[in-house]
Amino acid sequence: MPNKRDFLSVDDLSPAELVGLLDEADEIKARPEAFAERIAGRQVLLIFEKPSTRTRVSFEVAVTSMGGHALVLRSDELQLGRGETIGDTGRVLSGYADAIVLRTFGQDRLELLAEAAAVPVVNALSDFSHPCQALADLQSIREQKGTLEGLALAYLGDGNNVAHSLMFAGAKVGMDVRVASPPGYEPSAQVAERSSLIGAETGGRTTVTNVVAEAASGADVLYTDVWASMGQESQSGERAEILAHYRLDGDAVDLAKEDVIVMHCLPAHRDEEIAAEVLDGPHSVVWDQAANRLHTQKALLAWLLG
Repeated sequence: MPNKRDFLSVDDLSPAELVGLLDEADEIKARPEAFAERIAGRQVLLIFEKPSTRTRVSFEVAVTSMGGHALVLRSDELQLGRGETIGDTGRVLSGYADAIVLRTFGQDRLELLAEAAAVPVVNALSDFSHPCQALADLQSIREQKGTLEGLALAYLGDGNNVAHSLMFAGAKVGMDVRVASPPGYEPSAQVAERSSLIGAETGGRTTVTNVVAEAASGADVLYTDVWASMGQESQSGERAEILAHYRLDGDAVDLAKEDVIVMHCLPAHRDEEIAAEVLDGPHSVVWDQAANRLHTQKALLAWLLG
């Protein structure tokens, strides 16, 4: 595919491309029937080396509802599970499919796949980044607030892959992204530096702090994620103790604006990283946020596949 584009990180998009995808997602959501043949006849491989609910289902539905064919595979169903390199896999699969969507561990695996593949590669989650989630997050915020520029988003908890993607995405659209994490659990310093450089051009701002009140005070959006990501289950007890002060609860909501919206990328553990009454309360837009995964992924596939 000449001039093929990959989507491995939100930072792969220019600010204009990012806003264009959000606009397309809004149109798809409003008129899904108009996109029923958008990728007709295209073959999309969905490879999951980690478990998935929202990402797998939304991608499969996105492909089929736009006229394409989705083939869902686990790594143990491929020669990847027996030692074939990710590069060789990418070269081979490029001969069968029009795009490859991969959920994996290291970001390096996605980069190697994209380098070898002749077709677009999409990051469906890595340990470093969750860019498809960030697309749905921005669509959800814009639906609720009418704009993105200048809004303050406070992320509380582990500075993980979701935090990284929110930092990139927020910077691209001129948001004030504040991440509050305990010492040793902050997001990548390189991501913070890059997000600040982007924000210098867009009017956005990125702040990393260890103080919840510094992030949550006056926030338009409160966001959190699980304390132990996939592969970290053995650390869950230790992490729960260290991150307990960073719970998204009623105290955090009280620090934010009166019309704050509460977000979580799911799955959620009620009364751990987020209080049950907050997740299920009047400020929560979590279920709309999850539903929007479908529309933003449709927009992404339509763009990548031309």
